[in-house]
Amino acid sequence: MARPFDEELKTIRGKLMKMACLAEESIVLAVKSLKDRKEKLAKDVLKKEEAINLLDIEIDELCLKLLARRQPMAIDLRFITSAMKITSELERIGDQAVNIAERSLELLKLPLLKPLIDIPRMADLAQNMVKDSINAFVNRDGKLAINVCERDDQVDKLNDQILRELLTYMMQDPTTIRRAVDLILVGRHLERIADHATNIGEDVYYLAKGKTIKHHIEKNRK
Repeated sequence: MARPFDEELKTIRGKLMKMACLAEESIVLAVKSLKDRKEKLAKDVLKKEEAINLLDIEIDELCLKLLARRQPMAIDLRFITSAMKITSELERIGDQAVNIAERSLELLKLPLLKPLIDIPRMADLAQNMVKDSINAFVNRDGKLAINVCERDDQVDKLNDQILRELLTYMMQDPTTIRRAVDLILVGRHLERIADHATNIGEDVYYLAKGKTIKHHIEKNRK
């Protein structure tokens, strides 16, 4: 038999998944606008920002009402508090996608510096981390949550590689500095997206296992 507020929990889960889809789409569109040099795609990302922000507010309000009215315990309490944290991370992921779209709009005004290879690879890694972190949340899959966290190192390494390459461009030719700096910022935004996905993974692990892995606390306790 379903409990009285199961439908309310289902509503929160549905809105969170919708928000995650919008955040993922924003990452894809922002990087595609940069790679394909299409202004419309970047502007589409800017339009999605409001929808993401509204869902952030809606989910927070639903969670707060549930906490006040139902006074949930154990796994239900962990679900609601985790949902609020994850929603905040998704909103920040949306902001990072907007930042990439804005860099893209600036770069469209200038000649292409170089073919983009590592940035799209980095974007794929970050987007998949976001997708898998949400799948882990929906399925309360602690193992997948840990896997997401472990992938953060791959994104960091690509970001370092992109930075080194672009610094070389700037040293060899000062006229490339503006474009190179914008691409460095894109790499930084993608790295931050991966960080937010990692934070979601950590929250999901707590939801699934009742243990925290933030700041390697569990490892340090051993």
